[in-house]
Amino acid sequence: MNTEGDSPMQATTESVTRSRLMIVTTTENIPDTRVVKTIGQVFGLTVRSRSVGGNIAAWLKSLIGGEIMSYVKLNEDSRRQALDRMVQNAAAMGANAVTMMRFDSTEMGLGMSEIVAYGTARVIEELSTPPDALSAQG
Repeated sequence: MNTEGDSPMQATTESVTRSRLMIVTTTENIPDTRVVKTIGQVFGLTVRSRSVGGNIAAWLKSLIGGEIMSYVKLNEDSRRQALDRMVQNAAAMGANAVTMMRFDSTEMGLGMSEIVAYGTARVIEELSTPPDALSAQG
């Protein structure tokens, strides 16, 4: 999942059908589109905990060094769930895009993490003629 750079990513969830994709981007503007309506803040949240067994295995792995794959998978799954929930909320608000998307995380307690995906829900439409072509005509 790429959340950096200028290119928007497509996110699909159970509530967003194949015929209607949600554009999710870390940028403020989406090339070749026009903002019809800015709906406002939207977020998706999940709280995850690590199991005792997972913590022990991770502690043992930390003694020898290297990547702790169980934590990598936990974080990837958590981010995906937070992103999916944000997309579902944006769709429920009538949006077809989320701009300025970010992730944030917080340790809530021993072995518990909160992960939130947030951004600005918008209704956008594609421009029929790219802006560069309009300026070339003038």
